[in-house]
Amino acid sequence: MANNPPWLRGPVPDVIPMLQPVAHSLIDCREDVETRLVGVSVERIWTKPGNAASVGFHVRHAMGSIDRLFAYARGEELTLEQLAALKTEGARGTGPDTAEELIAAFQRATDRAMQQVRATHDTDLLEFRAVGRGKLPSNVIGILMHAAEHTQRHIGQMSTTLKIVL
Repeated sequence: MANNPPWLRGPVPDVIPMLQPVAHSLIDCREDVETRLVGVSVERIWTKPGNAASVGFHVRHAMGSIDRLFAYARGEELTLEQLAALKTEGARGTGPDTAEELIAAFQRATDRAMQQVRATHDTDLLEFRAVGRGKLPSNVIGILMHAAEHTQRHIGQMSTTLKIVL
């Protein structure tokens, strides 16, 4: 059963039906990071093939995006710390750099996200939420779904970039 992708393993416990796709996506990304980054050297993690984004950037950006988007879903504005982290996601030496550090940091990010997903109720999903400095209109489910698909895209890019740099 563990060989099946998360969405084919059945419902994630304590997650409402409407947020199952978010939970499955986060679990899928976590498993990709946990398996694909093992043993990858720091040099390869921070290589920019053809001047494209590095593996390290994609993992850090996925973590940072989860953190920022889930804050918006809670109705919070971004902190100065979150804004500062955004500026350094692609810079080696400014956060988790090694495979082990990135894996552990991604696990913590997805653990926090899953706690929030589990705490979200049906009645919360359509609550208005303002996003970004422009206070663009969204709602809880819209933000959580976007966070899930945005994370999938960057972890997919991580996987593709790993094939190029390895």
